Amino acid sequence: MPGASGRSRPRHITVKLTPLEPWISERAGIPNPPDPARLRQYQLDALRETLRLMKEKSRFYRQRLHDVSPESVVTMEDLPRLPFTSAGDIGLRPEDFLCVPPRDIGRIVTLSTSGTTGRPKRIFFTGADQELTVDFFHHGMTTMADSGDRVMIFMPGSTEGSIGDLLQRGLARFDCASVIYGPVRDSSDALKALIEENITCVVAIPSQMLALAKYDAEGPKALKGRLRSVLLSADYVPRAVSARLEEIWGAPVYGHYGMTETGLGGGVECAARHGYHLREADLLFEIVDPVTGRPVPDGEYGEIVFSTLTRRGMPLLRYRTGDRSRFLTEPCPCGSVLRRLDHVSGRISEAVSLPGGRTLSITQLDEILLAEPSVTAFSAEMTARDGRDCLNITVESAGHFDADMLAQKLEPLLGGLLSEGRLTLSIGAGAVDFFTTGTLKRRIADQRNHEKRSGSL
Repeated sequence: MPGASGRSRPRHITVKLTPLEPWISERAGIPNPPDPARLRQYQLDALRETLRLMKEKSRFYRQRLHDVSPESVVTMEDLPRLPFTSAGDIGLRPEDFLCVPPRDIGRIVTLSTSGTTGRPKRIFFTGADQELTVDFFHHGMTTMADSGDRVMIFMPGSTEGSIGDLLQRGLARFDCASVIYGPVRDSSDALKALIEENITCVVAIPSQMLALAKYDAEGPKALKGRLRSVLLSADYVPRAVSARLEEIWGAPVYGHYGMTETGLGGGVECAARHGYHLREADLLFEIVDPVTGRPVPDGEYGEIVFSTLTRRGMPLLRYRTGDRSRFLTEPCPCGSVLRRLDHVSGRISEAVSLPGGRTLSITQLDEILLAEPSVTAFSAEMTARDGRDCLNITVESAGHFDADMLAQKLEPLLGGLLSEGRLTLSIGAGAVDFFTTGTLKRRIADQRNHEKRSGSL
């Protein structure tokens, strides 16, 4: 966990301070700028209160925490003694997590899970729980928008309590106009809507924004100089995507980290765009070794784990997200004393195995393939033929792309496996039919076990 001692604000700061710092100070009831030691104490106090609530009201946690005394959690070093919560736990017994009567639940979100049960997760929120997210969106969005902007929300928002609805409510609190479009299926129609609505800021899913930007670059070039900012959310944000969007549109691209389990909001970049400042008044984050579950030192990569501090409908204790990141150790250029989470580099469990003990993830492919102007989108799958693994990549392109050039770009990543004949690579053109509302994440499809079961080898 971060050190407990405070530090003075760096001098000669030229980047706008994250608006989360004064907001968190106010929420935690401590002076601004917040002393890290006092903020950690606030979190420990809130965690103990949450533990008491769990033991009293939640059937699941009453059993899980039967031998845990909330008063025994005195320092951050006590956290590893508390049990983890997994997606599989929620899939098995979602209603057992509730700490309020079902009539007090205002929103239920059902998510698919890759856990061992295969059962969908159901996440419950009270109206007060969702109000906490609206408050976070309100303050976080002031980094990239103001009352003179018009924000297009390319997120689900047709129902009350959806991410688009909560975001629109947060924007309205500083008189910022917004339009909920929904996820992008048709780039031409989305571009038309951006122009007709005089949009200056966009909130969207990364893969969909890249497809829209490349469509604009190949055609009308209508948004260059129009947009003031872009916020990418609902999936991990490849650096190649951010760089390409900035190149095409000339607008700064910000990243947000969150998931339904965090209450949709988790952390957002400041004007420096160098890591996510976290929603520390409502959430306590840890980075742990994904194998041992032990905390790792700041600066080292591991699995993101969080505990809710203020949620009352369905609080979660040390929830294992499966996402890979680290805490950044250097001071933020904006001058904030708040800690930051590095860009999330995908899900730990979704990397596929390669010969020789190596692994490959969709995030690694993204940083190479999506950086190429000719690539609008791609999909990838692993198959096995004649005793060898094969990586098959389908590229969707607005025009011509050079498969040999892409193969050369991928060769350093594949570490000699191609030249040694231990892996084959196939790159071909085709339509990539991947649509997501943000709850479904892109991944490399591993067909090898299926092929073995079906007798294709």
